[in-house]
Amino acid sequence: MAVLQTIIASPLISSSSFTGCGKPINSPRIVGGQPASNGSWPWQVSILQKLYPICGGSLIAEQWVLSAAHCFFNRMGSMFQYNVLLGAYQLSNLSDNAVISDVEQIILHPDYNGMGASSGDIALIKLKSPVKFTNYILPICLPESSTQFPLNEYCWVTGWGNIQSGVSLPYPQTLQEVEVPLISREVCNILYNSCPVIGLGRDPVKQDMICAGYPEGGKDSCQGDSGGPLVCQLEGVWTQAGVVSWGVGCGGSDHPGVYTLVPSYANWIQDKMSGRNGSGGKSDQLHNARLVTFTLISLLLALL
Repeated sequence: MAVLQTIIASPLISSSSFTGCGKPINSPRIVGGQPASNGSWPWQVSILQKLYPICGGSLIAEQWVLSAAHCFFNRMGSMFQYNVLLGAYQLSNLSDNAVISDVEQIILHPDYNGMGASSGDIALIKLKSPVKFTNYILPICLPESSTQFPLNEYCWVTGWGNIQSGVSLPYPQTLQEVEVPLISREVCNILYNSCPVIGLGRDPVKQDMICAGYPEGGKDSCQGDSGGPLVCQLEGVWTQAGVVSWGVGCGGSDHPGVYTLVPSYANWIQDKMSGRNGSGGKSDQLHNARLVTFTLISLLLALL
């Protein structure tokens, strides 16, 4: 792994030439995918723990990255353990376009409980310093909470994960891409229910999730792609529909990949990025209730 080599930023994009999110300069393993072209997906990042790639993510603003909560759940140590690699194409052969950024904060959605098919599998990473946009480092557009992605729409998943279950992406670990159609939650649950998996239960695909892939399998995200983006073109602009979340194996029949549906968390993302607490979910409410109770007890004790 060549992540320790000296990295020099590529030429910066001036504010006048930056045309906004979701518009790569070079527009156009993942299971059943193909190598992407360099610069095609400039929002794709690699999450590093102690300089070893553990997950994917997407750049959504100068100082913010979107990923999956399960990448960090039960492994939240010092922020010094984590870095974000931006602008990379081949993980084992980093070019001058790549930049490693330090992490200031990781925010997990409070609804995530660590289970394989839990709701709330989404996380925000705040970088210590804003990154400079280049031809190879650009943000993806985020949807509104009301955004509807057309079912059967063909979208793209990218990442440096395994090319089959237990089979790592070979040297030089070139970024992979795969085109997959969106599948409705109802149809996806029918597929999963037709071939039950121990521990998942019935209708494992929840309201905040979306599926993508083929009933017969063959094309899918895989281990190591977690946290990476599922992106679709809306009115000519690339927009993030999902975050790689969970699945059963990689590319198997009747078990399409399942993604956290980004519109379900659009308000939470904006609240956290703007510094507002927001309601977040049931866990936030429970935490606030406990805090109020603790405060009242402390006041009563002080009065005794």
